[in-house]
Amino acid sequence: MSIANATPAGANGGALPGVLWPLLFGNFVIGTGVMVVPGTLNEISGSLRISVATAGQLISAGGLLMCLAAPLMAAVVAGWDRRRLLTLSLLWYGTLHLACSVASSFAALLPLRVLAMISPAIFTPQAAACVGLLVAPEHRGRAITFVFLGWSVASVLGMPIGAYVGGTLGWSSAFALVGLLSLGSALWVWRTMPDGVRPPALSLAAWRDTLGSRALMLCILVTVLYSAGQFVLMAYLAPYFQQKMDITPGGLSLYFMWFGAFGFIGNVLLSRNVDRIGPSRAVMAGTCSMALTLLLWPLGTTLMLASLVAVPWALGCFSANSAQQARLVGIAPTLASGSIALNSSAMYAGQAIGAAGGGWLIDSTGSMDSLHWAGLASMLAAMAASAWASSQRGSHRA
Repeated sequence: MSIANATPAGANGGALPGVLWPLLFGNFVIGTGVMVVPGTLNEISGSLRISVATAGQLISAGGLLMCLAAPLMAAVVAGWDRRRLLTLSLLWYGTLHLACSVASSFAALLPLRVLAMISPAIFTPQAAACVGLLVAPEHRGRAITFVFLGWSVASVLGMPIGAYVGGTLGWSSAFALVGLLSLGSALWVWRTMPDGVRPPALSLAAWRDTLGSRALMLCILVTVLYSAGQFVLMAYLAPYFQQKMDITPGGLSLYFMWFGAFGFIGNVLLSRNVDRIGPSRAVMAGTCSMALTLLLWPLGTTLMLASLVAVPWALGCFSANSAQQARLVGIAPTLASGSIALNSSAMYAGQAIGAAGGGWLIDSTGSMDSLHWAGLASMLAAMAASAWASSQRGSHRA
């Protein structure tokens, strides 16, 4: 199999190459695995006899690992053939999730879950970084957002299915499902991805350029802030709805499916329009949309009202991060491997900060009523940082 077999976008009327489909599915599996803990937090807490805040440490610890591993692994695996790298990362993900499914205590589950999170730190940024070698430059933004649609599909199907399986069969069954999907995804990537895809390795000088770019670093800060703003509440949605509405596993699954459907719609709309409106404006629109939900959150006093209030959040949730990846590539295409890895690191850092902050608020206040206000404050800071990033011209254009 050779890279020459990959059909460039635009060669057949603008169609994207078929190799992007297994990358999309890989992101679906990765996203499903990352979100399986928030969807099964009630079951993990009850089965292992720990508090909700303690169970939330699975999210914050995993997020911290992904945060640290994304840029580190980008340097370590720089010269690897992406067919082998992406396949191995999915095999690792599948094996560790199967191991998690048989863990009998929190002390056993936590390190296995943290080790599993090495794979998201590799797969998502490296799949995006190699897209530039598979499509024509004029279709790069569309292709990157297309591959990232896998995360949206995970929110539509993966997280609801995981929540339902966890609520009916137990959290270990949900983890086992992620493991099996990962192994299947690894096979698809291996059979479809061409050989010889090796994005250029970043030199120390290139890393210095990346870290020294004010525009790039402000964009990374934006990702940290809007990710933290989401996960201070999102990490605890399952116990929140159980406490406020005594929601059933089926009801929780439907809520996540509703949320995911609008997340998918938002990402599809972005994928079709990002090259026209520009990624900077798309990031701001997505962040404003998420902030609106957090502002209106107290109005969601019933499951139906909560579902309606969540629509703006869902529309902006995945589209903002897809636009952010396209934004980073547009600012400095030659630094994409590093900047996208740092963006993934920032996303996971935000998850860790948000989940830890949410757990602290729950423990210190004894309730979940202030989570959305903390999220809103972080989202407003993200909007300010995004506007600042767009004002930076210098050698890199935001």
